[in-house]
Amino acid sequence: MFNSECLKFARKRRGLTKKSLAERAKLSPRSISMFENNEASPSEETLYELSKKLDFPVEFFLQDETFDALNENAVSFRSLSKMSAGRKYSALNAGAIAIKFNEWVNERFSLPSPDLIETEGPKDPEIVAMTLREYWGVGELSIGNLIHLLEAKGIRVFSLAEDTVDVDAFSLWKDNTPYIFLNTLKSAERSRFDAAHELGHLILHRHGAPSGTDAEKEADQFASAFLMPESSIRSNISSLETIGSLIEAKRNWRVSLSALAYRTHKLGIISDWHYRTLCIEISKNGFNKQEPNGIQREQSKIGNIVFDELRKDFKCGRVNHLG
Repeated sequence: MFNSECLKFARKRRGLTKKSLAERAKLSPRSISMFENNEASPSEETLYELSKKLDFPVEFFLQDETFDALNENAVSFRSLSKMSAGRKYSALNAGAIAIKFNEWVNERFSLPSPDLIETEGPKDPEIVAMTLREYWGVGELSIGNLIHLLEAKGIRVFSLAEDTVDVDAFSLWKDNTPYIFLNTLKSAERSRFDAAHELGHLILHRHGAPSGTDAEKEADQFASAFLMPESSIRSNISSLETIGSLIEAKRNWRVSLSALAYRTHKLGIISDWHYRTLCIEISKNGFNKQEPNGIQREQSKIGNIVFDELRKDFKCGRVNHLG
C-alpha cells in the first residue's frame, strides 16, 4: 500500500517543494498534495515516475515503516542564517535516514556506548576541552584520526552527501546517542575542525545552554583548544613564525593554516600586526580556499565493517531500501 509519509519525506530529502516536484513529474501541485495528505494514491505509472524523479526506489513508497523527521530545534546548524528551507530539510531528512540506518547497525553489531563528560551551566570551553582530553586519555598529544576517536567513544559520525557548503555540519542527541554529520565538500583539515566543533556542541549545549552566535563561539573555542592544546602550541610555535614555517607546523595538529594562525594569535604568541600580515598572505596565496600541505581525509573504521555486512545482506535480499 502506498505510504504518503514516505513521499513527503523523500521530497524534502531532495530539497523540493510540491510545485517543483510536480513540474519534474509532469503532475499538478494539487496531485502531489493529495498524495501526501493520503487523499489519493498514485497509479503504478505515476509512482514509478515519482520514484525516478526523487531517486528513491519504488519499494520505499510501499513500506509500512515511516521516518521520523528530526526536530530542527534539537539540531546545531552552523550556517542556519544563509540556509534555505529546502537545504535545511534535505539535511534533516538525511540525518533521519542515518539514524534509521544506525538502528539497523545496532541490531547486528555491538558498537561502543557513548562515553562523554557531562557539563551543566556556564563552562569555559577551553577547560572543558582539556578535561575531555584527560578523560579520554589523550593528554597533550596530537589526535591522529579524530573520526576513529569519536567512533571509539560512541559517537556516530556520518558524511553529508550535500552538493553545497551552506550546510557545514550539524550534530544532535537522539535517544541518548550522539550524532555528528560532516559535509564532504570541505577540506580534510576543515572537516576535522567541524567534527571537533560539533563535539563541543554535544558536550557544552546538550542541556539547553546558549544558542545562536554565543553557542557557535563556544563550540569554536572548544574545537580550537581540543585540537590544539595550549601547552603544545606554546612548546612548538614562536612569535617569529613565517607563513612557510606555519605550513610545516600545522601538520602536527592536522588543522588548517588559518586555524593554526588564529589559535597562535588568540594565545598571544603572535601580535595583532603579525596575525594580520599572516591573514593577508593566506588570502593572497589562496590558502583559505586550497589548503597547503594537505592531509588525507579521515575515514570511518566502523563504516567499512558495517558496509561489508550491508552488501552481504543486499545480496541475500534482507535489507529494506532506505533511499
